Amino acid sequence: MGEPDGATVEVVRSYLVSAAEEMRAALVRTAFNPVIYEVYDFGISIYDADLRLVAESTGLSRFLGANDYSIGRGVEYVGVDNLEPGDVVLLNYPYWNAAHSYDATLFSPVFLPSDGDGDGTLIGFLCVRAHWMDLGAKDPGYVLDSTDMHQEGVIFPGTKVFRRGEPAHEIVELIRFNSRMPDLVIGDLHAQVAALRTGERRLIDVYTRYGRETVDAVVATVVAAAEASTAEAVAALPQGSWTAVDWLDDDGITDEPIRMQVTVTVADGRFTVDFAGSSPAVPGPVNLPLGATIATARVAFKAVTTPTEQTNAGHFTALEVRAEPGTLFHAVYPAATFTQWTGTVALELIYKALAQGMPERLPASSGGDVPGFMMVGTHPDTGQMFAVSNNDPVGWGASPDHDGIGPVNHLCQTQARNTPVEVLEAKTGMFFERVEIRADSGGAGRFRGGSGLRRDIRFVTPGEFLSVIKKTRSRPWALDGGLEPDPNQVVVFPGTDREARVSTKRTRVEVGDRITLLTAGGGGHGDPADRDVAAIRHDIAEGYVTPAAARQIYGFEDYP
Repeated sequence: MGEPDGATVEVVRSYLVSAAEEMRAALVRTAFNPVIYEVYDFGISIYDADLRLVAESTGLSRFLGANDYSIGRGVEYVGVDNLEPGDVVLLNYPYWNAAHSYDATLFSPVFLPSDGDGDGTLIGFLCVRAHWMDLGAKDPGYVLDSTDMHQEGVIFPGTKVFRRGEPAHEIVELIRFNSRMPDLVIGDLHAQVAALRTGERRLIDVYTRYGRETVDAVVATVVAAAEASTAEAVAALPQGSWTAVDWLDDDGITDEPIRMQVTVTVADGRFTVDFAGSSPAVPGPVNLPLGATIATARVAFKAVTTPTEQTNAGHFTALEVRAEPGTLFHAVYPAATFTQWTGTVALELIYKALAQGMPERLPASSGGDVPGFMMVGTHPDTGQMFAVSNNDPVGWGASPDHDGIGPVNHLCQTQARNTPVEVLEAKTGMFFERVEIRADSGGAGRFRGGSGLRRDIRFVTPGEFLSVIKKTRSRPWALDGGLEPDPNQVVVFPGTDREARVSTKRTRVEVGDRITLLTAGGGGHGDPADRDVAAIRHDIAEGYVTPAAARQIYGFEDYP
């Protein structure tokens, strides 16, 4: 058939996007783990039979890009000819999975029902990636100091957990007996399968309703349109090459800072992100698999080219990502990869490079990192082990024409949310004495960076508190004369002789112990001397800036 008419294209395209959203609803409604149903720590994607992305649902942006890489490697490993209707494959081998071992990727083929005895025609693939809380790693909850992959959990390189619609009992039991929290993990496994089954029904329905020829033509049309709009956007960007450098605190093994470097080049219709100049792979678990590096670059690329368009495979044709094997941004076996905060800092690093060439498009740094924390222990009501996490909000960087917002989730997390206090208190031994916006935490400037957060925690049961932050020694960067805010900080046992500032650390806590988290604000933009007086007055009235800071930084005296 020829090119489908516009109405058909939009109806079928919207149906595919709606199918992905229904998969998302099924996952959220059936998951056992708060990091899935509260935080939205997942990624959901729909592919055609050629593994081209055709639709996705909201989740962690770097998961969605990672899905594309991992499903390609997973299908290659299993073999298309070995996939049958009803199969579900589990992949968490980090160098193929584009993530650490606890981000479990499940994918399944979709076949049109056969009129005869065969299995029908392969029409596509579905993929659901979500974070599992425990899968046999050396430490419960999160691994902060592994030195090779085999300390980070049980590995599945592409293993059928369902065969022709039925659970593979031996594999499911292997998962169950290798988890400290088997009920949660098996529950989340089935929740992901429920999402895949939902997508399978919807994909079969749209192909049955409109016919394979029509749906395939629509997919070709929308992918081509995305490629064309992206090419136009790349051509409209400033042309050139820009390099930026930043540092991670450490790798979890030594205290040595780790160099990160990126060069972004826009030329000849290509957008190239090259991590040459970054550190070689390090002993600790901050090395990034190549797929995760590509996914990080995709987030930045999409943001400056076609941010308002629903994503499909055509949006990334013009993007090229380079990272040499055996380096920080291209981990190879058996490099440790569990603490993947490198990708968060790297996203800001790409923006830092781009800001040199297109300053009117980019804000200052947004907090610099994601301040993550978790408590692990035994719940006094149930006697069961718990491991519940949260990624705290930060301030976003100021832009050339407005203040940064905050505190909100870091810009790398898209639709993800923080874990509600009510959930954290009910499911762990943490009691939150204070959660408030931090005055004077945003970087000053003509436009002010968004504010960070203060969180005071008192422990009502013993356990372990895990803080996961990789940028506490260097400040989030500012632009055009703006000021840099203080970086993220974790203060353990404040007000005692054990008080200390830490970043990524596993801390033993007892009843009555306290910990304070201070998240960073965003970088400022422009000279603070140029800030509007009415804006300063509003900042003071709302508690974002103290009168003392307004006098010291802005020279502002006119406040009652």
